[in-house]
Amino acid sequence: MPDAFLSLSKADRREALAVAAAASGRPLHLLDKDVWLVWLLDVLFRAPFGQHLVFKGGSSLSKGYQIISRFSEDVDLTYDIRVLAPDLSSPGLDPLPATRSQEKRWTREIRSRLPVWIVEQVMPRISTALADQDLTCTLSAEGEKVLLEYSPLAAGSGYVRPVVMLEFGARSTGEPWESRPITCDAAPGVAGVAFPSATARVMRPERTFWEKATAVHVFCRQGEFRGGERFSRHWHDLTRLDRAGMADAAIVNRALALAVAKHKSMLFPEKSAAGELIDYVAAISGGLRLVPSETALAGLSLDYARMLDDGLLLVDAEPFETLLEQCRDLEARANNVK
Repeated sequence: MPDAFLSLSKADRREALAVAAAASGRPLHLLDKDVWLVWLLDVLFRAPFGQHLVFKGGSSLSKGYQIISRFSEDVDLTYDIRVLAPDLSSPGLDPLPATRSQEKRWTREIRSRLPVWIVEQVMPRISTALADQDLTCTLSAEGEKVLLEYSPLAAGSGYVRPVVMLEFGARSTGEPWESRPITCDAAPGVAGVAFPSATARVMRPERTFWEKATAVHVFCRQGEFRGGERFSRHWHDLTRLDRAGMADAAIVNRALALAVAKHKSMLFPEKSAAGELIDYVAAISGGLRLVPSETALAGLSLDYARMLDDGLLLVDAEPFETLLEQCRDLEARANNVK
């Protein structure tokens, strides 16, 4: 029977990941973090509340579908709004507030209830799993985020910290989703060791495309992004979704595009650099922008270079200018669909 990876000594874990790193060409410190990410997904989706969670974002494209060739270090999750706030949301597939005043109430209630749910349900579940497996990590909650800090087996450039962040939201149902197996990147390269694995409810890539495309559209309209760093990954992800055929599938799915646009218009309104409210419906109806202005490119290019330096782009690490050309073509195709 293979040995459980997390039950091994630190030296043996490092040796196992060194073997996997040599076999895969992936940095040891990223393989290390990936183990903890998968372990956390297993804990969450085995919990009773797992039936109401959906794994989304870049990590879901990498771990659930193997669409992107980028190490995605954090975990985005949606907790079904119909479960967190049944008194606010309708029983339909995509509940939305009817008015702006209702939206403010929804937002206020979700911001109040979600951290309480995290403290009362999520934190004890993870703490118990750590104790049951005799694992030593630092676990903390910051509002709608849960942070698991582990003792790293190796150091990178500093771009990726030895912390897995779970970021929860509860403003949608997370649909469409499907059940997908999740495995560790190191698992294929090491015999005789059982790495963590999970089965998770994962957002369909077509919706993830529109989530990311509209986020990039906002960046292009604003010329900057709050937080500054770690945003160039979205351009990489869009090109990989395109290569996988998911961009074309999403573009022709007008009902899905409209659902994302309406959802963001009501619950995630943004303003352009000129102070105008960004029209998401117009964006998905021929006005999508995926290529930013020249003034916004310097910071994005630097962030992309830092991702390359720390080994986050696992293969096919083309120049940022090439990504922009691919997104320019994708933008044209999206805007030409009737």
